[in-house]
Amino acid sequence: MSTHVRHPIWLPALKAADARTFASLYAVESFARATVSSVIPIQAYEILHNEQIVSMLYTVVAMLGLSVTLFMPMLIRRFARRWVYTAGACLLAVGSLFFVTDTLAGQLAGMLCRVMGASALSITLNLYIMDHIRKTDFMQAESLRMAWSMLAWTGGPTLGIFLYTRFGIYAAHGTVAVFAFGLLALFWTYRLGDNQSIRPGKTRPVNPLANIGRFVAQPRLRLAWLIAFGRSCFWTTFFVYGPLFMVITGEGKLAGGLLVSAGNALLFMAIFWGKAGKRFGGRGTMTFAYFAMSAALLAAGFVGETVPLLTG
Repeated sequence: MSTHVRHPIWLPALKAADARTFASLYAVESFARATVSSVIPIQAYEILHNEQIVSMLYTVVAMLGLSVTLFMPMLIRRFARRWVYTAGACLLAVGSLFFVTDTLAGQLAGMLCRVMGASALSITLNLYIMDHIRKTDFMQAESLRMAWSMLAWTGGPTLGIFLYTRFGIYAAHGTVAVFAFGLLALFWTYRLGDNQSIRPGKTRPVNPLANIGRFVAQPRLRLAWLIAFGRSCFWTTFFVYGPLFMVITGEGKLAGGLLVSAGNALLFMAIFWGKAGKRFGGRGTMTFAYFAMSAALLAAGFVGETVPLLTG
């Protein structure tokens, strides 16, 4: 046995997790979500034939999704982040199975899976970011993350509508499943290396139900919530009613997908806004952005259905 030599096994080493790591994860996740972002409201409208009932459906899904989101910290403590992230990606794929049934029950279940999956992915990814990105680099890292997702949110909505109208419901939602499993493969590839991203995160979320009072008592947290809430209201309105607006006014489904893609194409400005925030401060930059967005929305509301393309 003295002649037996055990050669070393060279394992590929990954770099420590950095801004590009999370930007790439978010980009693939964005493809999984963006591809059917314009398809889902149109599909719901084709099932219900009433935009007000579609609004009620989204409200029900949002309330159910909120209850799940509130208990997400407990799931993370119980099962660890990597498994919650994995479950989030799987929920996106499972949601596609429900959507292809083309029924009201399947639509509700698919939308709920999509909301829960997005919540799990967002919360766990943000926790990883807080562990690996320094506070001084956070604004630039977020700019990079948004810029990388630009391709998904620009091309995804139009791609999904194209697949839905040309090849049918299975093609559109099947593409989501492919991206979801691709996201899983990328995530576990990053976590196989001997680097920071393989270690359990240090930041542990607390139960929000036990800290609502403390949260509300802090002005800065109230402001942060209001900013996030306002931004989410805008994006939800844009993604849901933008495509519906184009369909109802006779511009067609493809126009709805193009509208969402065109709006998301401006995500490339994230790099510019990151530099502006660093130079002028986050407060001034966000104040200007919200005033500009309010003016644009008021103008769109004034034009309304008279000139749909101008409103878009």
